Amino acid sequence: MITGDIKSKVDAVWDAFWTGGISNPLEVMEQITYLLFIRRLDDEQTLALNRANTLGTEPVGNPIPIGTDEERRDYDDLRWSKLIQVSDPQALFDTVDQRVFPFIKNMRGEDSTYAHFMKDARLTIPNPGMLVKVIDRLDKVPMGNLDTKGDIYEYLLAKIATAGQNGQFRTPRHIIDLMVEMMKPEPGDRIVDPASGTCGFLVAATEYMRANHADAINSGPGKNQYHHDMFHGFDFDNTMLRIGSMNMMLHGVEQPDIRYRDSLAESNTGDAGAYSMILANPPFAGSLDYENTAKDLQQIVKTKKTELLFLALFLRLLKPGGRAAVIVPDGVMFGSSKAHKELRRILVEDHKLDGVVKLPSGVFKPYAGVSTAILFFTKTDSGGTENVWFYDVQADGRSLDDKRTALLDEEKLSVHGSLSDDEHSKNNLPDVLKRWFLRDSDELGRERTEQSFCVPKADIAAQGYDLSLNRYKEIVHEVVEHRAPEVILDDLDRIEKEIGDSMAQLREMLAGDAQ
Repeated sequence: MITGDIKSKVDAVWDAFWTGGISNPLEVMEQITYLLFIRRLDDEQTLALNRANTLGTEPVGNPIPIGTDEERRDYDDLRWSKLIQVSDPQALFDTVDQRVFPFIKNMRGEDSTYAHFMKDARLTIPNPGMLVKVIDRLDKVPMGNLDTKGDIYEYLLAKIATAGQNGQFRTPRHIIDLMVEMMKPEPGDRIVDPASGTCGFLVAATEYMRANHADAINSGPGKNQYHHDMFHGFDFDNTMLRIGSMNMMLHGVEQPDIRYRDSLAESNTGDAGAYSMILANPPFAGSLDYENTAKDLQQIVKTKKTELLFLALFLRLLKPGGRAAVIVPDGVMFGSSKAHKELRRILVEDHKLDGVVKLPSGVFKPYAGVSTAILFFTKTDSGGTENVWFYDVQADGRSLDDKRTALLDEEKLSVHGSLSDDEHSKNNLPDVLKRWFLRDSDELGRERTEQSFCVPKADIAAQGYDLSLNRYKEIVHEVVEHRAPEVILDDLDRIEKEIGDSMAQLREMLAGDAQ
C-alpha cells in the first residue's frame, strides 16, 4: 500500500504528460515504462560496480559495455543519475532522444524479456521542457523498496482504467486476489496466463508466493525456478507485453517468460501439458476463422467463439492434475449451441469441475456490464467430478454502477478477515474464500436456498450440463397462513354488526343536536 505522499508524486508525473498534450493513457504508460527501464539500468550498474569494487573484480551484470575508460565515460553520460543533473533542457532532450533510446533499443547485453521488448522503443515526449518536468518528477518517486516499486506500478496501471480508456486490459485487482488465494500456488508450479495483458494475475501470484513461501523461493532450486520458470504470459499486443514485463520486473521476478504469441493460432501448439496452473481472463465475444485456429483446439470443440476456444486451450496447456481458475461470460454457462454443451460436458465428465462462482454484472463496469463467472477445474483426463460447488456473489465491496465506489473502509475490502452480517452484505469475497475450502465437507450439507451450495454431478447431467447457478438455486417462498372460510365469515359478521352499531349511535347524536 503506497502512502498519500507517494500517490501525489505519481499523480504529478501523470499530470505532466496530460498538461503537456499526451492524453492517450497507454502512451503515457509506455513512456513511463521506458523511463523506468532507464532508471532501472542505472540501479543495476551501481549495484554491479559496488559489487566489483568490494570483490576487486570486473563488474558482472553491468548493463554498460566494458571498454576503454573513454568509452565507459561516453556510456556513463546515459545513466539516469547523470541525466537528472543536466541543466540544459535541449541538451537533455538530445541525449535522451538521440543516444539513450537508441541504446536501449539495441542493447543485447541484458538477456531479459524487458530488454527484448525495448527494441522498438521511441521517445514521443514532444519537447525539452516537458521531458525535464517528467524526469524531475519521476526521480522524486521512491523506487528503492520492492513492495513500493510494485505498488507504484500497479497504481499507474489503475490510472489507465480511471482515464476512461483501455480498461478492458485490467481485471479488478480484488477479483484477481480472490482467484489466486483460492488456487494457492506453491513452489514448483508453472503458472501461465495465455492472455496476460499487464500481467495482473502473474503479479498477484508473485505476491502470494512471497507472502506464503518466502523461504522456498529465496534460495536454492526454488529460487531459480521462481525467477526463471514459474511465470509465463502470452499476448499479441507489444505495448501490453512491454508494460507486463516491466510490471513483473518491478515485482522482483528476474526472468519471467513474457512473450509475443497468438495463443489460439495453429503455429503455437508445442507446449501441450506444460503447465500446472492457469489464471486468466481471456477475451470475450470474439470469433476467429477456422483456418487460423489450432486444429487440436477444433478437435476439442468445433467453434469460432474465442471464449470457448480459450477453454479448450486451457485443457490443452494443463498437465494432468493441473488446475485452472478462469473468468468466462455467463453465456458459457448456459449457451445452447452444440459447442457450448459439448465443452461443458467435457469439463464435467472427462475432467473435474470444482466450482462456479457467479459474479455480479457490475464487476467490470464502467467498461462492460456483461455477467460473468469464475470457473475452477482440474484436468484429469479421467473424470472425477462428484459435486460442483456454486457461490452466488451479490456484492464485492464496491457499488455496481459505473462509479464503483467503495462501500466499506479499505481494510474491509480485502478477501481476508471476518465481517459482520451487515458488512458481508456489502462484500461477499471473504465468505467465498472461507467456504471454498469447505466445499468437500460442511458445504455439502447446505441447502440450495443459501448463497453457496453443492450440486451432484447427476443433477448437472440431467440439466444438459447447464452450469448457470439459477438453474439449481431454490427460492425461499414466504409462507402465508390461510384461515378457514367459516372463521372469515364470522369475522365479517362481527365487522358488519360493529359498523351497524356505530351508524345507529351516529344517528342518535345527530337527532339530539337537531332538537
